[in-house]
Amino acid sequence: MAQVLLVEDDSAIRTALTRGLSDLGHVVASVTTGAEAIASLSAHRPDVILLDLGLPDIDGSNVLAMSRVLDSAPVIVATARDDEREIVRLLDAGADDYLVKPFSAAQMDARIRAVLRRTQTPAAADPALVVGDLRLDPVGRTVRLADREIELTRKEFDLLQALMQRPGEVVSKRRLLAEVWQLPWGGADRTVDVHLSWLRRKLGETAAEPRYLVSVRGVGVKLVDPTGRG
Repeated sequence: MAQVLLVEDDSAIRTALTRGLSDLGHVVASVTTGAEAIASLSAHRPDVILLDLGLPDIDGSNVLAMSRVLDSAPVIVATARDDEREIVRLLDAGADDYLVKPFSAAQMDARIRAVLRRTQTPAAADPALVVGDLRLDPVGRTVRLADREIELTRKEFDLLQALMQRPGEVVSKRRLLAEVWQLPWGGADRTVDVHLSWLRRKLGETAAEPRYLVSVRGVGVKLVDPTGRG
């Protein structure tokens, strides 16, 4: 069961989804505008946010941006917009999943459960990851390199975590797209490349002179221990 905040201005969809998710055991609070969504986030802490983009006052993408500041709850974008560039943009902006209308309450329930499995891993089963002088804390969502803390965006952190969970293993860009961006199809390798570039810069390295993040041409990328201790 999850505490769900549904942000949807279409009354028929809102009623059907509220009823369907409630029947499946969730507690659903619904609002119809972006302003109401932001106010609700300020007053309550839902487990997950279901966000339509076509709201009557402000675009849902702006609500997404503000939700990342106000709340850490995962966001599932639920909209009729199916443009791939828009999907990639919103996932890069912090959305945890993207579901295109029409869909059933059962489909949304499955997405909710999947998102919560990814974002609510028990601390005891998810210890700090250490490779060389690099230390990532999945619970506190902090990263340290030797004696300094590295400030990462949400997706940079998730990308680094995915690589640190399998040190020395070459991970394909398609696999990273599926795990970090929930995009199980090709054609968006540039998304991975851009985030790897940003991550390398923050770790003090480059693609030409890597230390931790080593690209394997035509295959993917692997995270290695430059100290030789691992």
